[in-house]
Amino acid sequence: MTRYNYTRAPDGPAPLGMIVLQTDETLEGDLRRMLPADAPLYVSRVPSGADVTPESLRAMSGHLTQAAGLLPQALPYAAIGYGCTSATAQIGAGQVAALIGAGVRTARVTDPLTALIAACAALGITRLGFLSPYTADVSDRLRAALVEAGIATPVFGSFDEANEASVVRIDAASVIDAACDLAGQGGVQAVFLSCTNLRTLDVIDAVEAATGLPCLSSNQALGWHLGMAIGRQCAIPGRLGALAGAP
Repeated sequence: MTRYNYTRAPDGPAPLGMIVLQTDETLEGDLRRMLPADAPLYVSRVPSGADVTPESLRAMSGHLTQAAGLLPQALPYAAIGYGCTSATAQIGAGQVAALIGAGVRTARVTDPLTALIAACAALGITRLGFLSPYTADVSDRLRAALVEAGIATPVFGSFDEANEASVVRIDAASVIDAACDLAGQGGVQAVFLSCTNLRTLDVIDAVEAATGLPCLSSNQALGWHLGMAIGRQCAIPGRLGALAGAP
């Protein structure tokens, strides 16, 4: 064997990390569409149930530190996201951050609920039309968490689906029709499309054009919040993407 010396390349920018649900087929691709191509993004997976219940969502708390520890550890992270809106409401954003921080060095932890609250603050929104794919027992805790943050959800609709493999296959036309119907019921300033596994990026502009209201989604808000963490312009659809500056 011939042994060669090498020169160490300089470290690049602090990376972003994401902990994605085992069952999620949407979030990772959406983030790579929104974030700059040269922004390092590393992804780990956390075990998650095929059916979404309050119990299966809370069970993820026992795996978050290990999932974070499976991310590359050479550099500290600018931010790490946890990719579940409803589980964040069940576990608590502070506990999610603590569990992830126990597994990896990061300057910030975010999640779709935290990102949505920041987006609503940036847009001056306090009343949302809320569209969920899930059963009411899952959505109720998330709506309560929004109320605790000063955001009412007086108009609520759901596809009443518990199975994640079915959620990801809800088509765009169904999402647009439901979102527009909720907006048409009145009394809201924006529409929110909940769930990181629901395919929403390509319907946001259509909903905004049809309703005249901002349309927010779990993945859109999370991508925006991660972009703010690194001070980079991202390809965020809808009115949220027009905002400049950190929340």
